[in-house]
Amino acid sequence: MVEVTKLIHKYLRHDKKFPHVWCPGCGIGIMLGALVRAIDRVGYSKDEIVMVSGIGCTGRLPVYVDFNTLHTTHGRALAFGTGVKLANPNLKVIVVMGDGDAVAIGGNHFIHAARRNIDITAIILNNSVYGMTGGQFSPTTPYGMKTTTTVYSNVEQAFKISELAVTAGAVFVARGTVYHAKLLDGLMEKAFLKVGFSVVEVISHCHTQFGRLNRMGSAVEMMQWQREHAVTVEKARQMKEKELQDKFKIGVLVDRELPVYQDEYEKVRKWSQGVVKK
Repeated sequence: MVEVTKLIHKYLRHDKKFPHVWCPGCGIGIMLGALVRAIDRVGYSKDEIVMVSGIGCTGRLPVYVDFNTLHTTHGRALAFGTGVKLANPNLKVIVVMGDGDAVAIGGNHFIHAARRNIDITAIILNNSVYGMTGGQFSPTTPYGMKTTTTVYSNVEQAFKISELAVTAGAVFVARGTVYHAKLLDGLMEKAFLKVGFSVVEVISHCHTQFGRLNRMGSAVEMMQWQREHAVTVEKARQMKEKELQDKFKIGVLVDRELPVYQDEYEKVRKWSQGVVKK
């Protein structure tokens, strides 16, 4: 308890911005706790972190942390983060987004940030819906599920965020859940330490907009669903394809080395100035 209080006073704007706007039982608070613990272990100072967000429930997160923060427009968080990183490569840029923010209106930015391999960490909270604006379906709403704009059920297949990140070229991709909180902060720690574009997808729940409409139970029951359907990458290797049909993998999905955008860009800058020859 003493350690928790210490972290709250160290990293959160505890005396200014609380109480927060999230619904009781929302997974975003668990994600914030994991993020703060990971940052504390890595040892970043508050002044060297820039946290960027877009719009939505997750977009409110930078309001509560005592870092350099940007609350930007919907879908453009990675564009702002790219600008910050290029202006000052010494800063640690962390971009937090919801699933709609990241892969709907922000989908093009997400794909090309991964392709460029710019040194940014993207934390994407996947709750399968647009929670703040009324519960509309998002690119990650599962097939057959109901939302306020798919009242007879969603007929589209859902984006697989982590798999998209791997294909687009991210050097580090991991998936965790807010139920597996200890694993989650470990994945975030690895992502922060990775040089290049790193992604952590966080499976969470919106019991208010998504769970209620689909009769999935309380916030606790939705977390139990995460426990029952998540399989570690290591365990999945020993399972047959049929056994994995209604499951999803958690852990590190990819960890590789590729040229980093800032390094390559710096080479071009020096060539253009005649500092070095190609």
